[in-house]
Amino acid sequence: MTEPGRLKKSESLEIRIPYPTKEAFMARCRADGRSASEAVRAFIDQQLEAPAKARPARKRLRLIVGAAIAAAVGAAALPSLARPSLSHAPFDRLDADHDGALSRAEYDAR
Repeated sequence: MTEPGRLKKSESLEIRIPYPTKEAFMARCRADGRSASEAVRAFIDQQLEAPAKARPARKRLRLIVGAAIAAAVGAAALPSLARPSLSHAPFDRLDADHDGALSRAEYDAR
């Protein structure tokens, strides 16, 4: 039977890496006095214990990018809001005395 807290190592993981990378990794493991399997298991354990930080950072980045896009669209639309509307131009041409109302004489003069 296995000890409590110690699981039997029955699964394997196959990875593909360039031969020079494998040789350098194996040399580093030998220098550290451990097997490649021990090094990989330690890395996996470390990744499983570390808090997941990638998701909040990615969410924050999306929020910043969205705000930047909204600001750019707003900045592009702002000049069109600042100038007078072009739809009043025909009325302004007919309103000769510029009192904001068309008299019968102004309308007939068109």
